[in-house]
Amino acid sequence: MSKKTNHKNRTGFFASVAGRVRKAADFFRNPNVQFVMGLLCAALAIFLCSSFVSFFSTGGSDQTVLEATAPVAGDAVAAGADAAVTEEKVGNTSGLSGAFVANYLINGCFGWASVLMLPLLVIYAVRLMRMYRVKVLKWTYYTLFSMAWLSLLFALIFGDGLGNSFVSPGGANGNFLRDFLDKSVGIVGTVLLLLVSLIVFMITVSRNTVVWLRNSLRFGAPDEEENTRRKQNEAINEDYTEEFVVEDEEPEELEDEVVPAVNDIDFELVSGDDEASVDDETAGFVEVDVDDAGDDETVVEADDVDSPAVDEAELAARFDAMSKNIGAVSTGGGTLSMEVEQAGGDEDMGGDMLRPINPKDELSYYKPPTLDLLDEYEQAAHSIDKDEQAANANKIVEVLKNFGIDISSIKATVGPTITLYEITPAPGVRISKIRNLEDDIAMSLSALCIRIVAPIPGKGTIGIEVPNAHKQIVPMASLLNSRKYKETDMALPLALGKTISNEVYMVDMAKMPHLLVAGATGMGKSVGLNAIITSLLYKMHPAYLKFVMVDPKMVELSLYGVLEKHFLAKLEGEDEPIITDVHKVVRTLKSLCVEMDNRYKLLQLASVRSVKEYNEKFLNKELLPTKGHRFMPYIVVIIDEYGDLMMTAGREVEQPIARIAQKARAVGIHMIIATQRPTTNIITGTIKANFPARMAFRVISVIDSRTILDRSGANQLQGRGDMLFLAGNDPVRVQCALVETKEVERVCAHIAKQQGYQRAYILPEPDEGGDYSAEGSSRGDISSDKLDPLFADAARLVVQAQSGSTSLIQRTLEIGFNRAGRIMDQLCKTGIVGEQVGSKPRQVLCADEADLEFRLKSLL
Repeated sequence: MSKKTNHKNRTGFFASVAGRVRKAADFFRNPNVQFVMGLLCAALAIFLCSSFVSFFSTGGSDQTVLEATAPVAGDAVAAGADAAVTEEKVGNTSGLSGAFVANYLINGCFGWASVLMLPLLVIYAVRLMRMYRVKVLKWTYYTLFSMAWLSLLFALIFGDGLGNSFVSPGGANGNFLRDFLDKSVGIVGTVLLLLVSLIVFMITVSRNTVVWLRNSLRFGAPDEEENTRRKQNEAINEDYTEEFVVEDEEPEELEDEVVPAVNDIDFELVSGDDEASVDDETAGFVEVDVDDAGDDETVVEADDVDSPAVDEAELAARFDAMSKNIGAVSTGGGTLSMEVEQAGGDEDMGGDMLRPINPKDELSYYKPPTLDLLDEYEQAAHSIDKDEQAANANKIVEVLKNFGIDISSIKATVGPTITLYEITPAPGVRISKIRNLEDDIAMSLSALCIRIVAPIPGKGTIGIEVPNAHKQIVPMASLLNSRKYKETDMALPLALGKTISNEVYMVDMAKMPHLLVAGATGMGKSVGLNAIITSLLYKMHPAYLKFVMVDPKMVELSLYGVLEKHFLAKLEGEDEPIITDVHKVVRTLKSLCVEMDNRYKLLQLASVRSVKEYNEKFLNKELLPTKGHRFMPYIVVIIDEYGDLMMTAGREVEQPIARIAQKARAVGIHMIIATQRPTTNIITGTIKANFPARMAFRVISVIDSRTILDRSGANQLQGRGDMLFLAGNDPVRVQCALVETKEVERVCAHIAKQQGYQRAYILPEPDEGGDYSAEGSSRGDISSDKLDPLFADAARLVVQAQSGSTSLIQRTLEIGFNRAGRIMDQLCKTGIVGEQVGSKPRQVLCADEADLEFRLKSLL
């Protein structure tokens, strides 16, 4: 027990330390905190600049104070303490602290090279304040190397100082390295070390250094073949530069211009700045942009181009290949421009001619939610010990023996909610006999209910699921912090909960592709939806995912309304991002059908079969936006309380949902519908056929369980998040993760306070005249020869009664129901009655008989 206790104490200590470290890291990631840190760096840079400048002018007179208060070089702490009590003043404009800091950094560290700390602090400041994108680690490496190298060089050249100067040019660092190397390798070795280290540093800064050195060390004049190749290259340069112009544009505008396809791509010879690095093979390329014509155009002459020294034969071959590509560029009414810059390297290009589009650029500073926003739910460890497991196993064996059933083995697997006892029956025992003893085993174990899985899929055993006396909560944070979730490559990962064996259970929404959620009131259905949404919010960037949320109850999904400019999609002109009105739901579903059809047209033009392949082509600039191509984010439609929509809108809702469920998988549109009444009139055969994935919480009757799962089992669950997930042949029992309202509020607030898009993702206008029935008929004008002979009589009857009822036509005209229904459809198509809304009679659109007669004359 003591070892277990010590192990738990150590585990708890490390977990506490890790939590504090995460909180500290999250604190320093806060943009406001980083801005304040940037201000401090800028202030420190100004302070050091003043100290250095004043030190070189007044440092000599201050040496008496410095030596008296801190005789040991570099002892800045002791110096500050002593100087605080001295009565003698220093001449440094930054006071005592400035004098001591300047003396320590210059004489005690890197000498004259210490002034390079000033630009480094400025770089830190602008990066922390997010004024510019600067690679801090790279510039830190540049600065530290330069300071160390220059301090050694100054110490080697100037020695300990110039005359009687109080300044040590190389500082303590340079003097130490000089003395150490002088004893080890002598003056010649020290000079060689300086040269070699400088060359290595230049190579790390720019790979063109090797090319420059190779050509600089080449002796002798080039032969005739090389001269011929060089003249050919110059001729090619002149031909291209005479044809193309360079437009004066800002870099940001060039980045926003999307130029896809290999033949329409940017070939860029990147500039040789400090942040650049480019391969030898990429030198000599030119940049060809497709842009609109500008007012100021400058022709680039061949003589103005400073070509890098590269292999001319290879360059000629590349120019020849480029000429074929340039001939295939479609300018689209714009001006084709060529830009030739000095050889170097743009680090963002990485030496590649193709720079893929990044959808995250518009929200490049977006930070996903952190785990500290979720609760850990510290709970007592009520684990089932070996004695309790053995007692339950003995009771199961005893009950089976009482009914003449022998078993050869039994073992237990403890989960968060239930314990699974796997039994292996003796040869000759029928499985059905064990299945029929379900109530008897439950009574012997004093359990509310048990569930028998006979047999367990993939095993030769029978499972008896027994509820735990003390159920464990599964925090959402434990799933999102798991290795399985962090390293997943799923397109739309859903972390749902933990299985009986305490393993994280995850599914890919993109492969399901649609999900049906059902469960009685209070059994965890809304919490399950929150877990689904939370797992997507933690993994996906707003550029890759959009939600369409329908909430007839108006309270379940309203918390996500603040994500409108990040993750939500809606119709243009709608005020509320969460849809609650039934008529708006129908319009939104029809709009999604239009979006689906538009996406399929784009997939056809791109000759691809899925949205994943399409986006890969688009991001690699193989698809041209001028031809209508665009990046397609995943769209997840979440409908809570689908039963209420079916009662009020009926077939108007079911038909577009069925159409989306049948076709929308390939274009990245997925649906999740939830209901607390899984009856056959709500979950119809059309819905069940197109929603292969089911998530069933506890239901009241076995009939409801068979409606959603096509088998019993959901009626035997424990409730409070206990569920069966069906995505294949057999359901998996999972304890759903708990996400409370306060956690959802914190996650949404974290996302909402960040920069978002200017507006929500806008869905296309719906086809109001479209009919999304299974027959695929379309609304519109109908010819008179197709009208029923009783059409006019039925129209007069409906207008007189001001009630668009099919049963009224059936009874009055004494016809069958099918014929009366067809006449009602014709009345709707001709605009005499309106759309059907649930089980209510249709609205009559003709005010009186005079209006009707006018319409009948135009029809007949």
